[in-house]
Amino acid sequence: MPIEILQTQPMIDTTQQALGKSFVVHRYFEAADKAAMIAEIGPRIRGIACQGPVSGELINALPNLEIIACFGVGYDAVDVAAAKARKVRVTNTPDVLNDAVAELTLGMMIALARHIPQADRFVRDGRWEKEKYPLFSELTGKTVGILGLGRIGKEIATRCQAMKMRVVYHGRREQPNLPFPYYADLEAMARDCDWLVVIAPGGQDTKGIVSRKVLEALGPEGRIVNMARGSLIDEVAMVEMLQSGALGGAALDVFVDEPKVPQALFGLENVVLSPHQGSATRQTREQMGQLVVGNLLAHFERGLALTPVV
Repeated sequence: MPIEILQTQPMIDTTQQALGKSFVVHRYFEAADKAAMIAEIGPRIRGIACQGPVSGELINALPNLEIIACFGVGYDAVDVAAAKARKVRVTNTPDVLNDAVAELTLGMMIALARHIPQADRFVRDGRWEKEKYPLFSELTGKTVGILGLGRIGKEIATRCQAMKMRVVYHGRREQPNLPFPYYADLEAMARDCDWLVVIAPGGQDTKGIVSRKVLEALGPEGRIVNMARGSLIDEVAMVEMLQSGALGGAALDVFVDEPKVPQALFGLENVVLSPHQGSATRQTREQMGQLVVGNLLAHFERGLALTPVV
């Protein structure tokens, strides 16, 4: 009997095609009456392919669910407690997106330091013929603190070193055999940094970890870069401080209520905004999709997973 799975959100075409070749795919996101859909097919569903939230309610409505395969390295949108209680395996797609996210992080930092979006507008508006463009900053010689020195954080650190920056980091614990100084206290690290890069996992454990106090420690000359989840930063405090000049600048790829972005950010010259596209390259998204399918196949064919998190 073919294995039936539930696809809870749209995915790139290559991934949807690959899922369709190996499984009977029910597109939950297209159902006009989702409750009716689950009532009809719920007992037949053995897997979920997701690129977003999977609630405990949905997990518990699928009595024969075995695996949730997440498209992305973050899985905080999945009710992991409910999955564990049901002994449902959860997988993600690590490593294949490390380079893409690290690459964009450095691009965002350079864009913020050198005012690249503003310089582009300056030329397009014909102002270069009439006035000189002002001087700004650079990355060379600056100290960058990385919040979350995991796989992606290490790739960011390597690239920052190539830019002749000094790298320090904060995490739940110090990691052995690393060439970077460790700070047990995030506020203390922010005080000693020119840049703070946020690349830690989302979830309740890290919600609001970049508090107003941390932002105040970073200060009017400091810049923050968020490539993780909007929930990690006190967004209200950050916007207020960017407006007042109490915080020097921000490069943001993620937001608390995305795709809604605080409108107060739109008129600020000390911010660079991006639509959550850290891994958004064709080659990376295709590799992520392959890993989603690979995890599902490995589970159903061999009883294991390539990249399990639960």
